[in-house]
Amino acid sequence: MATHVLETDNAAITYDVHGEGGRPLMMIGQPMDASGFVALRAQFPDRTVITYDPRGLGRSTRSDGRTDNSPETQAGDVHAVIGAVGGPVDLFASSGGAVTALELVAAYPDDVVTLVAHEPPLIDVLPDAEAARRARDGFIDAYYAKGSGAGMAQFLVMSSWQGEYTDEYFALPPADPAQFGMPADDDGKRDDPLLSRRSLAITDYQPRVDALAAAPTRVIIAVGEESMTVFTGRTAFATAKLLGQDATVFPSHHGGFLDGTFGYAGKPEEFGVRLREVLG
Repeated sequence: MATHVLETDNAAITYDVHGEGGRPLMMIGQPMDASGFVALRAQFPDRTVITYDPRGLGRSTRSDGRTDNSPETQAGDVHAVIGAVGGPVDLFASSGGAVTALELVAAYPDDVVTLVAHEPPLIDVLPDAEAARRARDGFIDAYYAKGSGAGMAQFLVMSSWQGEYTDEYFALPPADPAQFGMPADDDGKRDDPLLSRRSLAITDYQPRVDALAAAPTRVIIAVGEESMTVFTGRTAFATAKLLGQDATVFPSHHGGFLDGTFGYAGKPEEFGVRLREVLG
């Protein structure tokens, strides 16, 4: 592995180049940094794999005076990394990284040959968008009111809810951190990239459908077989429909490419086999 630091627009972006062979395969997430792709990149020993830390996260710093996670800004950073390593690339993008990737293809259509966008959490593609936004704001409000335990507990309830957000959902009592084995103590921090307002631009992003259709990139919207009826599964199906396609099913769940390092383990070996099939 070779690690590099790239000076971009008011940021120092750290990225890693693993192995050598074939067209580069880049893997991005948000708020996940490069450490989340260890298990998945191990499934591609025959490919050059590029991972990176988004600005302000992990090893990448920012000096733009901002704390928000904007898909447009992050797409510019990914574009700069692709330029540095030599594109075009294949791109696997997870969660908020999938949102960044959709903007990347729209803005820089020659950067990516095949994009696999795995469960982009786009609220406005849903038929119950207003209720989904209220549910999202619920875990953010819990975080600002009582800290990370309360915010994460509410996030887990929101993200595991089956189907549309109904009156039944909003009638639930506030989530108890102890139910998930988390402390209820408030450490006073309010900078978590998942639970704070810093990532509102990701879930509120509007895909540029015409630009995506005009790009030469093959865009594939992926969904985990265990995610079908929860929030990110529903957003994947709805995004695929918006782009005139069916969602492509992958093994496991929203973090299906993860090993057990980050909690609920997925199936990284099976996920890697499926990704290789889809990339062709």
